[in-house]
Amino acid sequence: MKFLIASILFVIFGRLKSIMRKSVLILLVLAYSLALFGQVERPRNLTAFDLKRIHFGFTVGLNVMDVGITRNYEAPNFLYADLSKLLPGFQVSIVSDLRLNENWNLRFLPGISFGSREIYFYEYLDGEVGGIATVGDAANPVPLGPSFLDFPLHFKYRSLRVNNYRPYLVGGLNFRYDMSAKKSGKYDSESNEYVKFRRGDIYLEFGFGIDTYLRYFKFAPEIKAAVGLFNMIDPYGRVEHPEFANSISHARAYLIMLNFHFE
Repeated sequence: MKFLIASILFVIFGRLKSIMRKSVLILLVLAYSLALFGQVERPRNLTAFDLKRIHFGFTVGLNVMDVGITRNYEAPNFLYADLSKLLPGFQVSIVSDLRLNENWNLRFLPGISFGSREIYFYEYLDGEVGGIATVGDAANPVPLGPSFLDFPLHFKYRSLRVNNYRPYLVGGLNFRYDMSAKKSGKYDSESNEYVKFRRGDIYLEFGFGIDTYLRYFKFAPEIKAAVGLFNMIDPYGRVEHPEFANSISHARAYLIMLNFHFE
């Protein structure tokens, strides 16, 4: 189990290392700022807020979706699949927070997220990526999954409060359902879809943030990474062009999210 977790984390950092470096830098800057603020006692806001057994709020945020593709080079008429570019998206959710003890909270944040992933297929000639495949509309990007229902269940560990700031770590699982995905193997006759993602996937999520106690509410900026645990590719490709689905043996989802909680 430890080896599996370590492997997943290694893959995440490998795919998103530049973004995570920036996240760690932000964390260090925030931690240093809190250390400076902690040297001077300041009036505290919302002193009884953390004593509530249950409280609610809402979240708005931004996301970037990525896909890690494992290619099947032995497939007949192999086509090289690759993500065209990273596109930004956004999300909204409802916060339901249950206080377990002084440091631990259980959080359920159902919501909806919007994003985009577009895959290009290229000819593969003599071991090198050639021009864009010319079968049908393959020169156009294949859009996958623009809207999702999210059902994350997270544990939140909070450090000691410093004046009006309280850093925390968060982690858990998220079941994500692709509302735009059609039934397995079903393709519109006039669409340019040649591969599909499965409708549902479970994501391992972890991140950090800082609870900021304002006069009337609590505000928390949060950076979070997520990795899908299962193969997203639907094995049933388009009947007329099975080479597209057959060229991908495995695809794993990755996300980076910047969330703003209002509670």
